[in-house]
Order: sequence, then structure tokens, then C-alpha cells
Amino acid sequence: MTAENKTKDDFQIITEMVQAYFNGLHYGDTEKLRALFHEDTVLKAPGIRRSMDEWLTRVASRPIPSKEGHPYGYKTLSIDIVGDQAMVKALCPLLGHKFVDFLGLLKENDQWLFVSKMYADL
Repeated sequence: MTAENKTKDDFQIITEMVQAYFNGLHYGDTEKLRALFHEDTVLKAPGIRRSMDEWLTRVASRPIPSKEGHPYGYKTLSIDIVGDQAMVKALCPLLGHKFVDFLGLLKENDQWLFVSKMYADL
């Protein structure tokens, strides 16, 4: 496999992961979200630090956007891949907020996982 084909395959895998992330947020599917992230991920925003468990508990206890009738307006703004590292910038309109998420990924043991999430509410 050439480096170009590997990058195309990785791009497709990451694109599918981002779509699953969007679906997990929109439908409140915490198990889907947990499967996408490395277990030691810490979610960060200015003045906020949350473990995966803390974040998923919040997701499970908040209203579910799809059941609240919120439109599905999530968008991938960019994906940058350098070797076995990647960064995704995504727009996540969620429950009356417009979040921009920066999702860091690593490919380890031949599997991509999100390893960091930083976000800002516009």
C-alpha cells in the first residue's frame, strides 16, 4: 500500500468516526461515544476539565437533541492527518449552543481513537 492510499484509508476511517461522534451527540448515545475515545481522554475548555466518565454522565443526563427536535447541523470543518496523528475541527450546534470542537486522534495498535477534545462555545 502506498503512503497516499494509506492516507486516503485513514481519512475515510476518521471521517466515519467523526460522523459516529456527531450521531452519538445528536442521539445521546453514550456507548457509541465511549467506543470512539481512548479511556484516558480528558475534555477541556477554558476553565473546564472533565474525564470521559464525567462527560458521558453529563451527556446521559441532558436532553437528547434528536428528541427535542433540534436540527442535525453538525459539520466537519477540517481534518489534518500527519502519520499516525490527526486533528479534526468540527462545528457542533447542540442544545442552543454553537460549539467548535478540536478532536485529537492517535492511531495505536492499528486503531484510530480520539485522545483529546477541546471545545469552545461561540
